[in-house]
Amino acid sequence: MRAWWGTLTAVLVAIGLAISATSPPAPRDPQHSEGLFNLPRAMGDVHRIASAPHPTGSAENARVRDYILSQMKAIGMQVATREGRLDEKATRRLNKWSGRDDPPARLVNLVGLLPGKDPAAPAVLLMAHHDSVWGSPGASDDTAGVASALEVARQIGARGTPQRSLILLITDGEELGLQGAAEFFSDDPLIPRIGAVINMEARGGGGRTSLFETSPGNGQAVELYRKAATWPAGSSLATFIYSVLPNDTDLSEALHGPWVSYNFAFIGRPGLYHSPKATPANLDQGALMDMGWQVSELTQALIAAPELPQKAPDVTFFDLFGLVLVTYPSSLGWAMLAIAALALGLAVSRERNLRALGSGAGRTVALMAAGALLLYALNRLSGAGAGANYYDRLAAIPMLEAMAALVAIASFLLVLGKGLAGPARQAGAVLPLLVIGLAMQVLAPTAAFVAVVPVTLAALAIAARAYLPPLAGMLVAIGLAAPVLGYLIALGHQLM
Repeated sequence: MRAWWGTLTAVLVAIGLAISATSPPAPRDPQHSEGLFNLPRAMGDVHRIASAPHPTGSAENARVRDYILSQMKAIGMQVATREGRLDEKATRRLNKWSGRDDPPARLVNLVGLLPGKDPAAPAVLLMAHHDSVWGSPGASDDTAGVASALEVARQIGARGTPQRSLILLITDGEELGLQGAAEFFSDDPLIPRIGAVINMEARGGGGRTSLFETSPGNGQAVELYRKAATWPAGSSLATFIYSVLPNDTDLSEALHGPWVSYNFAFIGRPGLYHSPKATPANLDQGALMDMGWQVSELTQALIAAPELPQKAPDVTFFDLFGLVLVTYPSSLGWAMLAIAALALGLAVSRERNLRALGSGAGRTVALMAAGALLLYALNRLSGAGAGANYYDRLAAIPMLEAMAALVAIASFLLVLGKGLAGPARQAGAVLPLLVIGLAMQVLAPTAAFVAVVPVTLAALAIAARAYLPPLAGMLVAIGLAAPVLGYLIALGHQLM
């Protein structure tokens, strides 16, 4: 019974940590965020820009452009427009939205330059897109990014002439296939001046803003972000997953360049993605605050840096519940796996029961198989598969998360309801996860932490329970299990 009380305590603490990790910071009064981000002023931009849908080529799109240009001029930026035409594929998509057969529409990128003290120093480029899809006001996608870029530029401009130049690039035609970004990064005269790029996006209406993509060779870039961010969010697992997905943002066009790049987005409230309900009133102001605050801190750190980050070996990184960004060389994963193997070996030597060791391993395999089969079956029954509407599935995510949680709990109780008595059986339960960690360390070292760190801490907890007095062993196990489980719950939420 005592073991279950320990488990319950760890689970409750883990849930609290997961909620904290996935909740954006509360909106702050401007006097408490002076020099970084003025939320009411940024929300004023959101209301002006996202009052109606404004797809490329529309009258509303022209109105939005005029407003953004006026704000750039008020900051003191040198402003210009860069024009192009939609390609054939983008034109077909726009005509499908409108129901017409119009010729290729004109796309208009907006460029603002705030000159720095050293014109020869590589500049920092902030990027977002001003177009929306046909039927959505786009308060989040991507007005939140545009408003953040404008407000960050205001904060930097208010400090006087920056050390290095700041460029705002507000692209057009992103929703039609990255049209404006492709136009700019093909041959724009400002390209030789760029030293770092930050893009802002959204796929929903709230939640934490996360660093989900970087340019390859991100070691120095991540280290600067770690030092700059007060409430960091992001992981090398996200950057790895995004690198193998077919998804694109405007940053995809920038990644062809030699500069370091960062991509930020929030993806909570997914039912608001490209929705008519994506209005300023439905935008989570905490999410906007989170985006603007992080990007402001990073931009100001880049502008003040004597040298911008250069390409360096990729690192493993993840935020610990939004409090600190943990970074380390990916090769350190091998040392963690060695520690895990040693701790499991010590636990097994305490009991020396190979049958129990195999039983524990078999239960973990059974748990994973049962959970996977149940989740797959229920996901198909819920409407997934061929013919499913993408936006309906996004709107259903809260219900799908509840379903997944119940399946996980049911699978756990079904397979491990009677517990895992003895250190050998407990060590055996971790062995399949150790194998998974080894495979990930070989195939995807920057993403392997999601298995390697939990396995290492689980092994240490099992060894502690095997050799320490019962109460001390349980306290160590709770202290290690709660943050691991909390992180995995938060990660599951983000992956959904």
